[in-house]
Amino acid sequence: MELKEVLRNRHSVRNFSDTMLPKKIIDEIIEYANLAPSAGNLQARDFVIIDDHTIKEKLCTAAFHQKFIVEAPINIVVCANLRRISSYGTRGRELYCIQDASAAVEYILLLAVDTGLNACWVGAFDEKKVSTILHLPSNVRPIAIIPIGYSKKQKISTSRMDIHVLTHYNHW
Repeated sequence: MELKEVLRNRHSVRNFSDTMLPKKIIDEIIEYANLAPSAGNLQARDFVIIDDHTIKEKLCTAAFHQKFIVEAPINIVVCANLRRISSYGTRGRELYCIQDASAAVEYILLLAVDTGLNACWVGAFDEKKVSTILHLPSNVRPIAIIPIGYSKKQKISTSRMDIHVLTHYNHW
């Protein structure tokens, strides 16, 4: 797909078929996601791939019972790595690693579209519970859960605000 087509076709999907995803596709998505920009090229992000049903159920509970987390064949939890960004001090730990992880999240969402998959960026979850469920070390902070798979339903178009309402030039 052309980039503009991928951008236009990306939307959040919250219903998934149980069709398993080839490991090769997930590996490729992660490889390309790590090409996202990162502060100082420190790549202060980690990816946790979840396909275990029991863990997905626990993640669902930690994410305020968003059932599609269990329904998706794969969940990718993108985390900020606080140790890897430590050379940037407080700003690195509080901002740069979150930006690094977020850029990778967006790459994953776009790569999903490009490979014929669907996904959703889930940010509503109890961070401590997710960390406990995944046995994350204290220097790794979960930023997003991304359920990924094939959609059961047709795409529903969503509206967007007029770009002129959102665009501001330096003379506000």
